[in-house]
Amino acid sequence: MKGGALFPARLEYTKRGKVRFLGHRDVARNLERAFRITALPLSFSEGFNPHPKFSFGLALTVGYESDAEYLDVEFAEQIDLGALPEALTAALPDGISVTGAVWLDDRAPALQEAVVSVVWMAEVCRIDDERVDEVLLAEAIAKALASESIEFTKTRKGRSQIEDIRPLIKRLEIVHSTESNDLTNPCSGPIVMMELASKGAKPSEVLAAIGPYTSWRGIRTHQYIERDGLQCTPLQVDTRQRVAEAIAS
Repeated sequence: MKGGALFPARLEYTKRGKVRFLGHRDVARNLERAFRITALPLSFSEGFNPHPKFSFGLALTVGYESDAEYLDVEFAEQIDLGALPEALTAALPDGISVTGAVWLDDRAPALQEAVVSVVWMAEVCRIDDERVDEVLLAEAIAKALASESIEFTKTRKGRSQIEDIRPLIKRLEIVHSTESNDLTNPCSGPIVMMELASKGAKPSEVLAAIGPYTSWRGIRTHQYIERDGLQCTPLQVDTRQRVAEAIAS
C-alpha cells in the first residue's frame, strides 16, 4: 500500500540455532516472506521497484546468535500488535522468533544511530585447541581492564591496520566456569560476558587481543540505548506510549 497515514513499529526477534549461518540478506528475505504470508499491511517505498519500508538495526556477524535483534517497519494501517509476534513467528524458519513489538514514535532515531552498546555471552577457547586455564584467563581480563590501550591488528578490505580496542570494552568478566561445561570437549571453555560499544570489535577480536583466545560461539543478549544516563532496550524508548507520557507529564 502507498500513501495515507503511516504506523511505524519496532520488532524484537531472535536468531538462534542453525539460522545463525544465514546472512543479513537471507534473514531480510525470510522476514519479508513472513510479512507476505501473514498478509500484514506494509507500507512500501515509491518508485519503479517498491520495497517494504524496513530498517534493520546493527548487523549480526554470520555464525553468531542473538536474543535481541531489532527491526523497524512501517505499516499502512493500524494492526493488532499483540497478535503480531505469534503470527510472524509461525511463518519464519526455526530459530527466528519475534518476541516483542511496540508502536514507534514518528521522530524516533534509526536503530543504528541510537544503539550505543551490546552485550555478548561468548564461550572461550584457545587458538591452539588446548584447554583454557581459567586462572590465566581471569588474569588476562584483569590486565586488559587495567590497561589504557589494547592494540589489535584488524584487516579491512585486504589491508591490515592497528586499532586500540580498549575504549570499546565497557565490561568484561567470566560469568560461568568450565566446571559447568562439557569437560570432554577442549573447546568447551568458560563463558565470558562482555559489553562492547556498538560499532567496533567482535567478541572473538576482543578475546584475541587479550591473549591466545577466541570464541567458537557467541550470543548477543542485549542492545542498549542510553537516555538520561539510563540503559534502555530499543523496545523501552521512542515508543508512542513513552512520548505521550513524557508530554503529559
